Amino acid sequence: QVQLVESGGGLVQFGGSLRLSCTNSGRTFYAIAMGWFRQAPGKEREFVASIGGSGMTTYYADSVKGRFTISRDNARTVSLQMNSLIFEDTAVYYCAATERGSNWLARGQSDYWGQGTQVTVSS
Repeated sequence: QVQLVESGGGLVQFGGSLRLSCTNSGRTFYAIAMGWFRQAPGKEREFVASIGGSGMTTYYADSVKGRFTISRDNARTVSLQMNSLIFEDTAVYYCAATERGSNWLARGQSDYWGQGTQVTVSS
């Protein structure tokens, strides 16, 4: 069982930073690939970043490369450090997880989803 719980969303000024965290609180006894997707109003959900179970492999969407960093705190928790935030980053951010590897997430697919957390970038 995989249960994803997100935290850390909120309101931030343009150019600011925010850190999201996601914890797998389910009965998973090994680290699985985890990542983040986001969905802005009127748009489809899109891949943001993913990290493998070992923490060695990461993928990023082109739109966030150089600004966002995904990291693995431990077997159950991953974080997304978001810097230099822009208005286009405003969205609901969803934690995602799969046992098929971080590349699976990078292809836009996930087996498990969190509830989502709102990130709003303001002027």
